[in-house]
Amino acid sequence: MLKLNKKHKKILSAGGHMLVTGGPGSGKTTISILKAADIAQNQLHPSQMVLFLSFARATVSRVLEAINREHQLDPKITSRIQVETYHAFFWSILKTHGYLLGLPRQLSILLPKDEAIALSAIRNKYGSVKKFDNKSKKQKASDESEELERLAYVEGRVCFKLFAPLVAELLHRSCRLRNLVSLMYPRIIIDEFQDTNATQWHVIKALAEKSMLFALADPEQRIYDWIGADPKRLDHFRKLCTPVEVDFGSENHRSRDTDIRTFGDDVMQRSFRQKQYSGIFRIPYTCNQNQAFTAVVTCVLKARKRLVDSGVKQWSIGILTPTKILTRKVSDNLRSPPANLPVVRHFAAVDKEAAVLAAELISSFLQERRSQKQLALCVDMLCNFYKGKGGDTPSQSALKEAAGIHRAYKDCTERLAEGKKVRGNSLIVATMSTLQAVCEVSFTGAPDQDWLAVRDVLDKGKCKRLRAVAEEARNIRLLDRGTQLRQALSENWQGTDCYPNALEITRQAFVQEHFNMAQRPEQGIVVMNMHKAKGKQFDEVIIFEGWPRYSKGTIVANLDRIVRENLPKNVESQARQNFRVSITRAKLRTTILTPECDPCILLFRKTS
Repeated sequence: MLKLNKKHKKILSAGGHMLVTGGPGSGKTTISILKAADIAQNQLHPSQMVLFLSFARATVSRVLEAINREHQLDPKITSRIQVETYHAFFWSILKTHGYLLGLPRQLSILLPKDEAIALSAIRNKYGSVKKFDNKSKKQKASDESEELERLAYVEGRVCFKLFAPLVAELLHRSCRLRNLVSLMYPRIIIDEFQDTNATQWHVIKALAEKSMLFALADPEQRIYDWIGADPKRLDHFRKLCTPVEVDFGSENHRSRDTDIRTFGDDVMQRSFRQKQYSGIFRIPYTCNQNQAFTAVVTCVLKARKRLVDSGVKQWSIGILTPTKILTRKVSDNLRSPPANLPVVRHFAAVDKEAAVLAAELISSFLQERRSQKQLALCVDMLCNFYKGKGGDTPSQSALKEAAGIHRAYKDCTERLAEGKKVRGNSLIVATMSTLQAVCEVSFTGAPDQDWLAVRDVLDKGKCKRLRAVAEEARNIRLLDRGTQLRQALSENWQGTDCYPNALEITRQAFVQEHFNMAQRPEQGIVVMNMHKAKGKQFDEVIIFEGWPRYSKGTIVANLDRIVRENLPKNVESQARQNFRVSITRAKLRTTILTPECDPCILLFRKTS
């Protein structure tokens, strides 16, 4: 239980706008929820709520869970604290009032994977990003922006990146709407305030006219500069709102019996004050692939044993990497470990575009059992898989793959219409073979079993493209989304041999996932890149970076490093902030795995 000190009491008694700063684990979020509970109990009128805006759903879910457990707040009070992500809050305004901007009355969300598919033609036209000059980059960005606006204003399909600009325009143009929002939410808490971008800040400025804002920030934890976070954002807030300020400084409630927080702060300054830091372990590994991944798996197994043996309940281990590519490689090696090590069950928090598209394709097989119609649907979705799996940066090879699949299917249908045989070397032959095997699967009416049965057929089939789909589908927790999805699919089972609405049900599940505030805190072993670790906490953290490749004694490649190429000239505040955030996610222990031949440059003191 949080023991209230003078700073906590000042926050609880203060009125007006507030700015609370402090480092990782200093208790900013915890005291803000207690403040929200106090406001909900003593200051709100009927139907009013305290709004808590956060980047990370799981963060606030964890804090609310802890407060309910430790402070035993009345559920009637906590029910008046509305926790939302920026996306969810903006969407609630946009879908109701977007027509004021000329948007269609009926709006739907254009998920990232659908955005990637919609923009694939433009991206294919411009070719490889590596060959762009500034003029081409600007023209491509303009063409993409124009298409996204067309999709929003003509088709009513709105992508996430338009949420904030559109809501900002709504609020600044409509005094009545500003008053309506502030009447509903007279007090708004903004978590991780230092990472708000320009359009989010534009929304916040409109809300500040009537609502009292409570901003929580760690100036040293700003890791979203690349998407518009401004280092002067706190000064902007001070100038606009003249808030009461409280600084928790170096207080630490997350890893209080260790030096983890101290080490994280010293990394930021690259001035290490201690020879040893309790809770921090730096382990060098030999610079080659097998020994690198053997070191990771061994480290994970030891961490798991420590936590189990010490009796930690619902323990968690976070494996954090600098790049998305390395995240996938770590996951692959946990699934198929080197050196005869045991398989390690885990969840990989990879970018979801490919995994979601794969899951949708599998759900289409649950839905359609007629082979000819299934082939047409499969080809369409397989093309979309390759168009959308790369997200904002699709590879030219993936886009060409989609075009090749489409051409092969067109040739196949034309030849069949003419009474000719399908070409023996057509890629559609292997696809049709796998689909035939899918049609022979006997469904049981148990959605989880049937979904896995289809995935298993794809995984073992002759079509390498569908095997890639099966592999990507392993990276999504489709069957762990609670009973709601399974129940919906079970209800959709008609007692025949398929789920007639499986595809739409699955698509809606992923839409709802973006707004789901009931996510459980991290448990078990989770692999993710360092950016995704923001706002999370684990019992133990393992940070693993890549190693240099040598030729004749000279480094010829140095990929997947915390600092780009691990060179002094590339040491930027962003890299130090990412490293600090990752280090301080741990409650008990942080282990840093770095190559023995070329250790992470951030682990050394500054040199003049």
